[in-house]
Amino acid sequence: MDLNSIWDSFLEKIKNNIAPMLYETWFEETKLYELDKKTAKVIVPMHIHKKHLKENYNDLIVEKFSEVTGSNFNFEYYVEEEIKKNIEINTDNVGVPAIDYNVNNLNPDYTFENFIVGESNKFAHAVALSVAEKPGDMYNPLFIYGKSGLGKTHLMHSIGNYIMKNSKKKVLYVTSEQFVNDFIDLYRKNKDSDNFNDVKYFKAKYRNIDVLMIDDIQYLQIAAKAQQEFFNTFNELYTNHKQIIITSDRSPDDLKALEERLQTRFSWGLQAQVSPPDFDLRMNIIDKKIEGNEMVKEFPTDVKEYIASNCTSNIRKLEGAITRVVAYSTIMNCQKITLDIAIEALKDYFVKTVISKNKIDLVQQLVADTYNITVDDLKSKRRTSNISVPRQIAMYICRVVCEESFPKIGMEFGGKDHTTVMHSVDKIEKEIKKDNNLDLIIKKIISQIK
Repeated sequence: MDLNSIWDSFLEKIKNNIAPMLYETWFEETKLYELDKKTAKVIVPMHIHKKHLKENYNDLIVEKFSEVTGSNFNFEYYVEEEIKKNIEINTDNVGVPAIDYNVNNLNPDYTFENFIVGESNKFAHAVALSVAEKPGDMYNPLFIYGKSGLGKTHLMHSIGNYIMKNSKKKVLYVTSEQFVNDFIDLYRKNKDSDNFNDVKYFKAKYRNIDVLMIDDIQYLQIAAKAQQEFFNTFNELYTNHKQIIITSDRSPDDLKALEERLQTRFSWGLQAQVSPPDFDLRMNIIDKKIEGNEMVKEFPTDVKEYIASNCTSNIRKLEGAITRVVAYSTIMNCQKITLDIAIEALKDYFVKTVISKNKIDLVQQLVADTYNITVDDLKSKRRTSNISVPRQIAMYICRVVCEESFPKIGMEFGGKDHTTVMHSVDKIEKEIKKDNNLDLIIKKIISQIK
């Protein structure tokens, strides 16, 4: 069998194992130049093929070539110029950057072992672990969403670190901002000249990997051209059964500025919501954060309960509060941490937290905590009294105290009609005149806002 026949048989096997577009790009124009006892020399059309075939297809090439020849060979790649002039060109020095797959941007401190699980994140944690165990096979794409500071990024890094530890798969974590910046840089470079190498490197970075993780995808909404490139990247990875993991501060249906086709693709796999931690989980997080600290024995329960009661919806704020109390007690040379010291240390911290929040969001969270329900319950269509009454109270506070418009309030409560809001406000105004207990509850919530 001559070299051409051997290579044709080999290419037929490759063609059956990868996507047509990948075959046409990386293999169609290759040919076998020389074959000795240990080495197969292959001619490729461009220098980037040398790098790409070595870094991404070596195992597949060795396997399929062995099926044709019955022997294992080492592969060397050359462009015709090297063969004719009997030289070897180092691809790292010809304008094609070497791809360092060790640069995955993962934070090694974020693992499943130190992720604290509670009712609000139990499902998201279980799904994330399933994906980490079988990337590309389980729930692809995985879309994790929830408000800022709830642990979405921690979960994402945990998946990546698990995969890196237990397999040889290539993982890349980036924020959507980094993806957009990379695309913009590429777009600027190619505006005045056709820089083939830069285009190929961009595609190699984002497509020649096994797991792509994009954090805070909502920021992609502001970059229309980058959406097109991400759409193409998503399609190629998905087609080749590569795992895609995305986080956002809202569900795919709420990313209105994203192209509809992207929203649709985000819904192909599984969506997992991370909700604000309940009181028990907040207490467990505090215990975990002070674990190992020399002041742990001096961190009384009433201080932990005070912090947990005031930091209700953001784990980062919870961690910040702990750090602030410990730092304050150290600086002030306190003998031990007490509730009074914690209150003094955090008096401005909690106020800033309240001011920085959207007013309606804050009202919803405070009312939900008061009645031991969730913000999603308030936004739902459920009409049971344990949900409808708190919803009416929240709408009343938003109108009377926060002075928000009826339409805006309705929109923030799951798209309710403004007449529904007006009815709720009128009803609560009448109820507080004859129900002193309700009046006290509402006044307490209002005092927390102010």
